[in-house]
Amino acid sequence: MSLLTHLLACLFGMGSWVSINGLWVELPLIVPQIPEGWYLPSYLSILIQMANVGPLFVTLMHRFHPGALNETAVIYVIIALGTVASFLLGFFWKETVVVAGVPRSVALLVLTFFLAAVDCTSSVTFLPFMMRLKTQYLTTYYIGEGVSGLLPALVALIQGVGVVHCVNSTQTQNTTNSSVTFELQAQYQPANFSAEVFFFFLSAMMLVCLLSFLLLNYHPAVAREKPKGQYTNGVKEKSQKNRKCVEQKPMMDPYRPANQRCRSSFGSGAYSWTQVFYIFVILAWVNALTNVVLPSVQSYSCLPYGNNAYHLSATMAAVSNPLACFIAMFLPIRSLVLMGVLTGIGSGVGAFIMGMAVLSPCPLLVHDTSGDVIMVLAWIIFVLSLSYVKVIIGVILRDEGHSALVWCGAVVQLGSLLGAVTMFPVVSVYSFFSSGDPCNTKCP
Repeated sequence: MSLLTHLLACLFGMGSWVSINGLWVELPLIVPQIPEGWYLPSYLSILIQMANVGPLFVTLMHRFHPGALNETAVIYVIIALGTVASFLLGFFWKETVVVAGVPRSVALLVLTFFLAAVDCTSSVTFLPFMMRLKTQYLTTYYIGEGVSGLLPALVALIQGVGVVHCVNSTQTQNTTNSSVTFELQAQYQPANFSAEVFFFFLSAMMLVCLLSFLLLNYHPAVAREKPKGQYTNGVKEKSQKNRKCVEQKPMMDPYRPANQRCRSSFGSGAYSWTQVFYIFVILAWVNALTNVVLPSVQSYSCLPYGNNAYHLSATMAAVSNPLACFIAMFLPIRSLVLMGVLTGIGSGVGAFIMGMAVLSPCPLLVHDTSGDVIMVLAWIIFVLSLSYVKVIIGVILRDEGHSALVWCGAVVQLGSLLGAVTMFPVVSVYSFFSSGDPCNTKCP
């Protein structure tokens, strides 16, 4: 086991979603300075789903022309595109163009689309590339993917994004008997450094991802960590292609019994079609919840308990993702029953969080310290349990072959798409949730 390879796999995984995750946490600083205002998150959701044309193209090419698409070249292109787009955002994110008589942040929206295309396409290219390394490095890759959400969040905390203070505001009413009223007014703390610096940081992270990918391809220490059966653009070497199921599985996976017969034509045949369907349904469901559904209502579920509860929930949720991957590195329990139990626990906690978001701005225990603690713990358990499920599914599908990992990435994006289609009208069109004033909301 090579520590260098683990580090490179982690840095490579970090580049998968660092750009879009960084853009989301920077919204409180961007929104007041652009004409779209708080409609920008809705536009971002639409752009990210439009960017699924990237993974759709890769999946169709893999399905109908396997081996025709140079996987390594595609990864080089999308990482370079992400690096350049993040760098250009630092210069042009505030620039506007008049469209139909209305100023629009065209440069911001176009560059965001490119970033979304990069990150969405990484789901169907980065994961299959990890097939070229031993199984344990896939878990390290997932740790890096978790860090792609944690690192921008920590930098945004240092930057001071979204930190609000309640200050006294005196108002005089000009009536016969003039009276003076006092009320609290929300005042956002100025950032410690600008959004431009933050975007340059994101560009640097993408550059680190590019360098790590170069080393994963050419460093001698990494070459020694590659399994004997090599994959090139999704097609296995002839010496490995025709190996039978009963010969292949004991060597590839020590967790499964020897002499196991093929149960389906999927991958190595270790799982029946019912089990494959079960795995992919859970994968889509878990990614819909963790990537779109619950994050879209995080502010509604946490802000009523105060800014400290909100920032602590967001930070600890970001920490829980790589922590779950780290646990899976040492405890890779590939049990379909455990997978279902953890999905049930995570979904139940997610339902509680959604319920508190619906009750916003006056959820349960809103004036009690225990409410803050319960909400933070709920987010930790939610992310921790479902992130573990995602890693275990990735490890299972890794052993089923390159094609299984391509479909893994495609289903991840499909789950996110279904989550976005569900939540966009609920949150942005029908305004089903209400946030309240951070300083003046009064609850019974």
